[in-house]
Amino acid sequence: MTLPSSHSSLRRLPAILVVDDEVRSQEALRRTLEEDFEVLCASSADEGMEILLREQAVRIVLCDQRMPGTTGVQFLKEVRTRWPDIVRIILSGYTDAEDIITGVNEAGIWQYLLKPWQPEQLLLTLQRAAEVWRLQQENQRLSLDLRTAEPVLKRQVDHKQEKVKSSFGLASLIRAPGSPINAVCDMVGRVAPFDLSIMVTGESGTGKEMIARAIHYESSRASKAFITENCGALPDNLLESELFGYKRGAFTGAVDDRVGLFQQADGGTLFLDEIGETSPAFQVKLLRVLQEGEFRPLGSNRPVHVDVRVIAATNRDLEDDVRTGRFREDLYYRLATIALHVPPLRERPMDLPLLASRLLASSCNALGKPVEGFTNEALASIAAYRWPGNVRELQNEILRMVALSTTPLLGPDLLSPRVLRTPVGEAPTADFAWTDGLSGGLKERMDQLEMHVLKEAMSRHRWNKSRAARELGLSRVGLRAKLIRHGLEQAE
Repeated sequence: MTLPSSHSSLRRLPAILVVDDEVRSQEALRRTLEEDFEVLCASSADEGMEILLREQAVRIVLCDQRMPGTTGVQFLKEVRTRWPDIVRIILSGYTDAEDIITGVNEAGIWQYLLKPWQPEQLLLTLQRAAEVWRLQQENQRLSLDLRTAEPVLKRQVDHKQEKVKSSFGLASLIRAPGSPINAVCDMVGRVAPFDLSIMVTGESGTGKEMIARAIHYESSRASKAFITENCGALPDNLLESELFGYKRGAFTGAVDDRVGLFQQADGGTLFLDEIGETSPAFQVKLLRVLQEGEFRPLGSNRPVHVDVRVIAATNRDLEDDVRTGRFREDLYYRLATIALHVPPLRERPMDLPLLASRLLASSCNALGKPVEGFTNEALASIAAYRWPGNVRELQNEILRMVALSTTPLLGPDLLSPRVLRTPVGEAPTADFAWTDGLSGGLKERMDQLEMHVLKEAMSRHRWNKSRAARELGLSRVGLRAKLIRHGLEQAE
């Protein structure tokens, strides 16, 4: 059992309680999560309850389902009663649908994860859970303001809503002049005011949900709810109950009515992530809701009418899935009235300095650790790497650098080894795919290309000028002159 810290008030990372009777499983989860969370571990429901009674800052409980004595659902049911704000997650090696439904109904479980789990997917899910907890607290504070505010306080709430719009609208999308994402932002501004269904495509970690949020907060629905659901994380029957809701007695374990996400998003926007992972059977049900604007909760004979804008996202090639019959053609065209593709970070090298600066500020705020910025060497290394995990990988890398830093400026020594070396197995020309976006005449383009080659060489040689000069066929003095000319090093 992990005892609570005596300095809880100084905690910077969100706290998560892991309840699992297997010590190996506890340690594996701790290693995966400890960079992003303060991990507290318990080997039984009783130990977990003891930690919760002492720890006031636990935001998430991740609990194994099959444990001696008390099941995960039984334990989380008690957690829900005592601490309803805590986000509750079950981790199980079994796919018993009745267990899943019972857990959702009685314990209010937010996610049901299956073993064996993948570290990146698990970490992403828990990061989203932490964000859910934060938004719940913010919503509660805003609701209290709205219920009790006098006209002056009402204006303050309106100001908060404007800040939310500035935080999630188009202004929140970071990009530089000439960035490929500028075309996406331009399209967002043009289509956001109209109630059209939108499909956002792109690799994992590129910020598809941020694009969806920007569309919502730039539309007339900005004052209403923005609801998200990961369609790939739930089996069909549970996804259906999540989206459409159900009536008491609709199935075993349905002890109360549940309002589905479509109804919760009435008047607002519903974001369906990983829509390409849904089954053909579920796609039929979703298509009917989109066509008719109504649905029937499970166990109900009366239809519910809703006014919801649907934004879907996927990292799959849905057009290919339509051709192979894996995804319904009629549903695809219903969802993709407007299609937006978010380019990967490797195609946006000009955005890296701005993104790094913004992510550095948020990382310093999250860790409570002030840092002035990056050294030129660190920025060059960041610019040379291809970032296969896109913005999410960059965010985690900068958070790691801030945590490890001991000086005001972050140097390349704080970067992960994978960032400092060229990825194995990629074609040498892949690093120069970005040159398609070079602008200006031949001289200007050659200058940009030369700067990129210098950055790449210096990064690989960890800013050792002698080795880089030998590779490039330059003298050390000549290399330094070029670095100064391109602003990669300051003249003495």
